[in-house]
Amino acid sequence: MTDNKGVRRREFLKGIGVVGAVAPLAAGAAEQQPGAGHEPGQVHDHLTSAPVAGIEPPRFFTSIEAAVIVALVDTLIPKDDVGPGGIEVGVPTFIDREMAGAFGRGARMYMQGPFAAGTPQQGYQLPLTPAELYRVGIADLNAWIAKTHGGKTFDQLGTADRVAALKLVEEGKAEFAQVPPHTFFNMLLQTTMEGYFGDPLYGGNQNKAVWKMIGFPGAIGMFVEEIDHYRNKKYDVEPKSIQDLG
Repeated sequence: MTDNKGVRRREFLKGIGVVGAVAPLAAGAAEQQPGAGHEPGQVHDHLTSAPVAGIEPPRFFTSIEAAVIVALVDTLIPKDDVGPGGIEVGVPTFIDREMAGAFGRGARMYMQGPFAAGTPQQGYQLPLTPAELYRVGIADLNAWIAKTHGGKTFDQLGTADRVAALKLVEEGKAEFAQVPPHTFFNMLLQTTMEGYFGDPLYGGNQNKAVWKMIGFPGAIGMFVEEIDHYRNKKYDVEPKSIQDLG
């Protein structure tokens, strides 16, 4: 962005401490890796190599961030008698891949500003890519949780405390220092739902478990030949992924 009107995106990022700085939640990893500062959206193997239960080796998130993502997904979609939880079907892996890819970089987002508070009808208005929003949002979440829960991070909370905290984030009542909490929640909910119900090709909905649960046939291109046979009957078939159509 080269014009002088409004807030320059990079200056905004510097103002909230994103550019050239390690997010507070990654402080532990930074201490283990001297000089471990990173630009938003950038992947650093030395920060993402540590394994975290519930997610494949992260491509974007640090191990500390990945633990929070797993806890957030488990809070939004826990496993129950109806079907699998978000962790069981790989939603954290889906989100990590999205943030490491073109969507996370905001490849198709207009990022030239001006950036100002908009109405609910105007949608997303921040000068942050999705990956940047996730990184800063997790930092804000952990800082707020540490302040209100004796120095803990979100993933260290019990189930009831996680649910209560996430409700406050959704309602915009959590005390985030850098981004609006409800905006972070909306991005989290959007990508969690996409990972849960999307094609397994992208990392979530592993083994097509969610499609099987809801009776969705998947990526079948044509149904015209089946209409007469299944008229007023349940269309009970093995769902197909994009990968199955090759």
